[in-house]
Amino acid sequence: MHILLTGGTGLMGRSLCRNWTAEGHRLTVWSRSPERVPGLCGPSVRGVGRLEELDGETLDAVINLAGAPIAERPWTRRRKAVLWSSRITLTEHLVNWLQTRMQRPRVLISGSAVGWYGDGGERELREDMGPVGTDFASQLCGAWEDTARRAEELGIRVAFLRSGVVLAPDGGFLQRLLPVFRLGLGGPLGNGRQWLPWIHIADQVALIDFLLHREDARGPYNACAPQPVRNGEFARALGQALHRPARLSAPAFALRLGLGELAGLLLGSQRAVPARLCEAGFVFRFTDLNAALADLLGDHRSKDVA
Repeated sequence: MHILLTGGTGLMGRSLCRNWTAEGHRLTVWSRSPERVPGLCGPSVRGVGRLEELDGETLDAVINLAGAPIAERPWTRRRKAVLWSSRITLTEHLVNWLQTRMQRPRVLISGSAVGWYGDGGERELREDMGPVGTDFASQLCGAWEDTARRAEELGIRVAFLRSGVVLAPDGGFLQRLLPVFRLGLGGPLGNGRQWLPWIHIADQVALIDFLLHREDARGPYNACAPQPVRNGEFARALGQALHRPARLSAPAFALRLGLGELAGLLLGSQRAVPARLCEAGFVFRFTDLNAALADLLGDHRSKDVA
């Protein structure tokens, strides 16, 4: 297959490129720095700076994962504009370009997040539910999905990835936590009672590949492990995996004072479960958080013990 990726140089995109290159697929990454793509994604992966460079070429699938990191810094008005543009404006450009093509891909798998639901509290969040919040993250994910859904009018199958926290050994959420937890300074956020949906990166890669090849896969899919944990449970599990205490909580008021509106994302609760993936027959390799962390942090733990 010829697969086009946006966000291909990010954590998830690089992992997909490694997987699909090994399977013999032809990969193209749309990037602001196309010259860096082979070095980041693999020597056989092509980078393009303009979608029009693909005009006249057959395209089988599009994986749309582009988006500036949502929890990297406080949500100032300027930061919100960056988050919006990197998701909605980019996806609008992508769909508009697909509309101009005579030959169109069979499938578009587009990014989203469990933030689509808003703060769900104790409710179990399944794909057949509507959003339960109107915060910025929920609005952002809603607009992102609505924009990608326009591709259905072009005869393209569209699936959405409502991702939880992706755990990987070489980037993302886990990499930001490791320095603090390795010093024994980690702990829960707020009271630690909020639900945290998580997924091992190997399962995230596998489920995207599953949705790519399953012709009846349409609409939203919660991309998270079947067993979400509370924030406090996650902190304890990570501390245990690193042989460090994890009892220093970050008070909710301090997070709100320092991070403003972004604190709502960290303190909010999403008890999301992958109902549609399980119904479709997808099998997760990692359903237990402790096993996932042991797999991801083997090197880190050996260094700590030494």
